[in-house]
Amino acid sequence: MEQSRLDRINELARTSRERALTPEELAEQKSLREEYIRAFRASMTGILDNTVIKRPDGTVEHLSDKKNKE
Repeated sequence: MEQSRLDRINELARTSRERALTPEELAEQKSLREEYIRAFRASMTGILDNTVIKRPDGTVEHLSDKKNKE
């Protein structure tokens, strides 16, 4: 997610503490937050897909394998 969009989320959050947001600002805030959550989840999924657990017996288990087994 672009830094300018993150800055806008923070700007709207600060503004909401000072005054009520307009309906347009509320819609923009909701849209930006949804975009942020999608980006965060995609990033976290990528991290977890590349994470492995090494057991004491030397076996290696990929976390993404657990998702595929369920």
